[in-house]
Amino acid sequence: MSPLGDIVLSLTGDLYLGQHVKHQKNREETEAKLIQAIAEVLAEKGFGKLGVNAVARQAGVDKVLIYRYFDDLNGLMEAYAKSSDFWPSATELLGEGDELERLSAMPFADGFAEVFRRYAKAIRSRPLTLEILAWETIERNALTIAIEDVRESMGLELMAFLETMNPPNADWQAITNIISGGIHYLAIRSRKVAGFAGITTFTGMNIADDTGWDRLIDSIQFLISNIDGIDSAANLNTSLQQEELDHEHK
Repeated sequence: MSPLGDIVLSLTGDLYLGQHVKHQKNREETEAKLIQAIAEVLAEKGFGKLGVNAVARQAGVDKVLIYRYFDDLNGLMEAYAKSSDFWPSATELLGEGDELERLSAMPFADGFAEVFRRYAKAIRSRPLTLEILAWETIERNALTIAIEDVRESMGLELMAFLETMNPPNADWQAITNIISGGIHYLAIRSRKVAGFAGITTFTGMNIADDTGWDRLIDSIQFLISNIDGIDSAANLNTSLQQEELDHEHK
């Protein structure tokens, strides 16, 4: 091939590459707009108004792009549910680098409580997430199913981390579910609804600000630090019950 031909091919290749990079950037920007639009429509108009037309109009793009980039509205809702704006990431809860190492080196009860301190703060700082968590208690749809998948993935990642901290003998999956469920319930009850403030106390305890929530997390730490004793007591009680049954059968 002549030198001129090489130049033409090189220029053509550079032009194609430039167009591809620009297209990819445009797509990423459009996807981000659509994901943000989901949040804005939900926050401003509620779940009943969530639809392809409303989301596309909010994002200022053609609704065809929702189908092109996400297949359908369900795919877009799933992308939103996976975004860090909606659900706290592992990095937000566990940290990274030196911070993650410090957390890993903590006594188990301290590390466990710190993770849930961060989790409670993260959930409470996401008003729209609280709305959707409340919504999923009365309705199951594509968005709440996507939430379930994200929460399941995060839960498994959290359980894997706890296993590295040499926890005492207990059913940590069940304990974690009880604690996270309690955090969700109290955070949902304390949220603002339609301009009205949420409840400020629960059984006389303040849950409207960090003071009350610090008490809750400190109590979690206290309970976890006594799991060894609880576990031993449970084993002793089981042994005594078995001895009584053996005695009755003699």
